[in-house]
Amino acid sequence: MPPGRSRRASTVSSEFGLIRRLQAQTAQPDPQVFKGIGDDTAIIKTSSTEWTLITTDLLAEGVHFNPAASSYRDIGYRAAIANLSDIAAMGGTPRFMLVSIAIPPTCTMAQIQQLYRGMMQAGAPYRVRLIGGDTSASKAGLFLNITLTGVVKPRRALLRSGAREGDRLYVTGTLGDSRAGLDLLTSRRRVALRPAHTRFLLARHHRPSARIAEGLWLVAQGLAGAAIDLSDGLTGDLRHICEDSAVGADIDAASLPISPACRAYATARGLSLEHIALQGGEDYELLFTVPRRQQARFERLAAKTEFRMTCIGSMTPKAAGLRLKTIDGTTQPLPLTSYEHFRRPT
Repeated sequence: MPPGRSRRASTVSSEFGLIRRLQAQTAQPDPQVFKGIGDDTAIIKTSSTEWTLITTDLLAEGVHFNPAASSYRDIGYRAAIANLSDIAAMGGTPRFMLVSIAIPPTCTMAQIQQLYRGMMQAGAPYRVRLIGGDTSASKAGLFLNITLTGVVKPRRALLRSGAREGDRLYVTGTLGDSRAGLDLLTSRRRVALRPAHTRFLLARHHRPSARIAEGLWLVAQGLAGAAIDLSDGLTGDLRHICEDSAVGADIDAASLPISPACRAYATARGLSLEHIALQGGEDYELLFTVPRRQQARFERLAAKTEFRMTCIGSMTPKAAGLRLKTIDGTTQPLPLTSYEHFRRPT
């Protein structure tokens, strides 16, 4: 060590770098574990007829939510959706929920009850039952951790590692709505929108949907290769599929599905449509691949459903990297605009 330089511990600078280190550090093969760290959920071989999915999410006040901008019921609802969406991305059926909570002295009993009502409301359509958890006091804001289990048929779960070169890339629903809704809540800059557009974007932020039905349908059809839910944003979550599947990807900006309300928001804010669609997080849509030879069949079957599923690109050789074909026709490297914990501003 050079003279005069003190020894300092390195700080955590990358969320996903930390996950990879912990994955390597704790890797212990177990015949009952089909999938451990590194996908939307873990998969445990629990019986010959169904396997168990397990996921967990931690939410911290000031990082994931702001009680001044959202009701406690909405906070609880969105917290549950984050976990339900992980189950959806695997093509599974949600079952049981455990909730651990650290409560600051500023919270009232009524607020905590509303928080739990929101969580149970999100899980009610899927008959999710709350079966346990833990409570603690907090000196630094509200902390909420949900663990959710689900089930899937053996070897039928959708993994991030199932994409292949030539596959077509699809996304459910529309992109950028939740980010636009958050901006409307928190920005000091007033955005002039039609009341209906404002209501839609706020609803998409406060009450997003977990695409459970779409995930189950994809598994039933047996046509999807890889899948992930869009919690951090398309540019970051797509990278997980590419890394785990050892492929690249081309995205067509003109094909990105954007709602009329989000288009109006982008225009009012002077943002490009591709910018808002690519960087928006917490849409909880499903991003998935379909083999090229199955594309026509997939689209025939999808047309018979009420689901919105849009082809936005294709998977390419790994050496090609991740590229974006912009609306003006140029091709450029896909920028990383998604949210990542611990990343330092550049």
